[in-house]
Amino acid sequence: MMSSEAKNVGVSNLLFYINSSHLRDAVALQADARCVQVGSSMSLFRHAQFEISIAKPSGLPPPNGPEIAFAGRSNAGKSSAINTLANHVRLAFVSKTPGRTQLINFFRLQNGAVLVDLPGYGYAEVPEAIRRQWQHLLEDYLTRRPNLIGLVLIMDSRHPLKDRDRTMIGWFAPSGRPIHVLLTKSDKLTRSEAAATLAAVRKELAPLGEQVTVQLFSSLKKTGVEEVEQVVGSWLAAAPSASSA
Repeated sequence: MMSSEAKNVGVSNLLFYINSSHLRDAVALQADARCVQVGSSMSLFRHAQFEISIAKPSGLPPPNGPEIAFAGRSNAGKSSAINTLANHVRLAFVSKTPGRTQLINFFRLQNGAVLVDLPGYGYAEVPEAIRRQWQHLLEDYLTRRPNLIGLVLIMDSRHPLKDRDRTMIGWFAPSGRPIHVLLTKSDKLTRSEAAATLAAVRKELAPLGEQVTVQLFSSLKKTGVEEVEQVVGSWLAAAPSASSA
């Protein structure tokens, strides 16, 4: 069960690794968004198109459609999960360097909703000035964004519920908005290990009730895609239409 201390810790304690290559990442994302899609099955996320990357609160676009935020620790497999869901080779930038993704990236879905890719957190080597800059950016987005309807939280199934994951849940849960936990890289676990991990995470998050859902996911095996679509689809069905959000 989460401690009261974890629930009260704000986003200021999230650690982000930021470097100086904002423009390079933005250019790469625009190029990646145009990559050829793979596979043939239709999905909620398949036709995602890159719209904008922002590094400052002043750069946030006006609300236009319900937004679903994706967050997770550096190297938890967030970018790979987004690429798998979108059925793109490289929609979201995947890096071998922890924390390299430094921008908030917006992708428009075919139904008018927006997938928002947040920077990876938990990488400790962050200058204090940059940490304060990103604290301001993320607090502004996560606490004030009126059309943010839910959070998809990515965790490595081999190392779930790290302190920063608990911090994120403890901070976001009071909003009352839904959280869906993706336990990624489940292909690296045996069937019994995966089942035990899923049960343990669900048990720890049970006090939050129906606000939090948990599932296994593998970008390599492409398992769990349909479940994510069903969950996010239910959020969108309950949200204002894209034209009125």
